[in-house]
Amino acid sequence: MAHPAEVITLESVVLRRWRGDDLAEMHQVVTEALPHLRPWMPWAAGEYPIEATTEFLDVCDRNWRSGDAYTYAITVDGAIAGCIAMERRIDPGGLEIGYWLHPDHTGRGLATTSAAALVDEAFALPGVDHVEIWHDAANTASQGVPQRLGFTCVDRRIPTRDPRTSGEDGIDVVWRLTRPARRLA
Repeated sequence: MAHPAEVITLESVVLRRWRGDDLAEMHQVVTEALPHLRPWMPWAAGEYPIEATTEFLDVCDRNWRSGDAYTYAITVDGAIAGCIAMERRIDPGGLEIGYWLHPDHTGRGLATTSAAALVDEAFALPGVDHVEIWHDAANTASQGVPQRLGFTCVDRRIPTRDPRTSGEDGIDVVWRLTRPARRLA
């Protein structure tokens, strides 16, 4: 089975596969970011115990090996700034990209840069012909990422597929980018 690169080095960030030794730092980053994440992430609704971080890292490892999801730490100058993943949550032939950042790292293009890199990785995998980004209609920051990357809005779904959080309108907005056609020489 083909897998994407485990480390992707970009100008402003390094995306790298999560590791077991990320436990303490990841737990600290998520705990600090909880007020920022709660309006948008159902898993951030309550406390975030260290056991949740351990389980997350275990699931990331299992999913990577199975090919169900490829989840990366977004790092800036070696420190964890957020998370981005490609998941097989949508129809066959597609991968969904999801992301979050610690509030100290928002507004600098890191999510857009990271998502662009994962689009390239997705289209390098066999059988992937489209990539989607889903967000709630109220999450305008997340909306900017697919817009800047040339995705097309293809659907607005009510009810949402995930539990609704405090900041959400309850409308899933679905953006899609299709693999570019290959040109014949």
